[in-house]
Amino acid sequence: MAIRSAVPAAAASKKKPMRKQNSSIQKLLRNPNIPFAVALLFADAILVALIITYVPYTKIDWDAYMSQVGGFLGGERDYSNLKGDTGPLVYPAGFLYVYSAIQYVTGGQVYPAQILFGFLYIVNLGMVLFIYLKTDVLPWWALSLLSLSKRVHSIFVLRLFNDCFATTLFHAALISFLYQKWHLGLLIFSGAVSVKMNVLLYAPPLLLLMLKAMDIIGVISALAGAALVQIVLGLPFLLSHPIAYISKAFDLGRVFIHFWSVNFKFVPEPVFVSRGLALFLLVAHLSLLTIFAHYRWCRHEEGLFSLLHSRIVQMKLRTFPLKQFNSHHSNFRHIRMEHIATTMFAGNFIGIVCARSLHYQFYSWYFYSLPYLLWRTPFPTWLRLILFTTVELCWNIYPSNVYSSVLLLGAHLIILGGLWSASHEYPYEDDPNYKSSNSKKKGN
Repeated sequence: MAIRSAVPAAAASKKKPMRKQNSSIQKLLRNPNIPFAVALLFADAILVALIITYVPYTKIDWDAYMSQVGGFLGGERDYSNLKGDTGPLVYPAGFLYVYSAIQYVTGGQVYPAQILFGFLYIVNLGMVLFIYLKTDVLPWWALSLLSLSKRVHSIFVLRLFNDCFATTLFHAALISFLYQKWHLGLLIFSGAVSVKMNVLLYAPPLLLLMLKAMDIIGVISALAGAALVQIVLGLPFLLSHPIAYISKAFDLGRVFIHFWSVNFKFVPEPVFVSRGLALFLLVAHLSLLTIFAHYRWCRHEEGLFSLLHSRIVQMKLRTFPLKQFNSHHSNFRHIRMEHIATTMFAGNFIGIVCARSLHYQFYSWYFYSLPYLLWRTPFPTWLRLILFTTVELCWNIYPSNVYSSVLLLGAHLIILGGLWSASHEYPYEDDPNYKSSNSKKKGN
């Protein structure tokens, strides 16, 4: 009897791993996002290799980068003397460290640098796919949109712009934010800013999210860490020529050339370079951020000003050990991943809409958020695909013209309107009845 009972038990123990394996396969079949994302990553890696091998490289800023890095490695610490054939150095110190490392690894040669940027492209795409899988906003097939941009492939492996490193570092920071690692994320975010300042477009929505997730002291300590990164990276220049470094590396008043702009090409050049247009767009930018923050991103906190007031009150009462206060006010809640991603991407997109000049490499600033934002709108899938194709088309018209810039602005405004009209969703993880309306519609 003992022998007979042992046989079925042994057979059952052998079947358990098979059942687990079968259940894992069934889960993958029911949720094809992960295997599709992996396949997409491998397919794009092959595409990048083919592009590097067969598509001719066109030098734009590479020689200028190498000249600027050469001056830095030669001992120059005056930012006003670091120049290239495209003009003076206008990026913070992190740029010099990154491209000094690239020059050391590649010897300043283009082809090995392309291979390096090809790996960077795949790493960045992998992080973006991870963000999309964690937020689960798109249907599995729509993830392919992330690999369909001719312009973005060109920016990474045919142009070698510093925008690529800034974008990749930002996505690494965003992953930290999704896991509520705000201090770590701020350090990486500051590193991205040190490569190119466009990352600061994410700063207003990021500050808002930190105010939701932490008290004032936590926010200040995280910002202090980010500031420390900037100080440490810029220290060689701040100790020798501080005014030159700050004025050149953090110049917010730069006026870009009208010819190279992809947007607002329909505006006459005298108006395009005028302070009037710059001031109008700045006011529009700040106004849209405030409106979205008050009526959408802080809707469940009863508005932006209510959130700010609650944090000020919390800071004032922090020193008082009141049980009622501690139980109801100091217990900050975890924010849902999709709310973090939506707020960050939408805040950056508002900055893109209000930017006076968008050069071709600037497409990398928001392309990877474009499918996400489109699927956060209430639009039908066919309209989302049309808008995606329209934006991609406008960025591939060279040189840009009146019609392409009008079309691009129109597409941007439609997407922005869709984000405004999207359904409101609870932003915190403590609501057991919460269901993402977007997850219901994403398969449509």
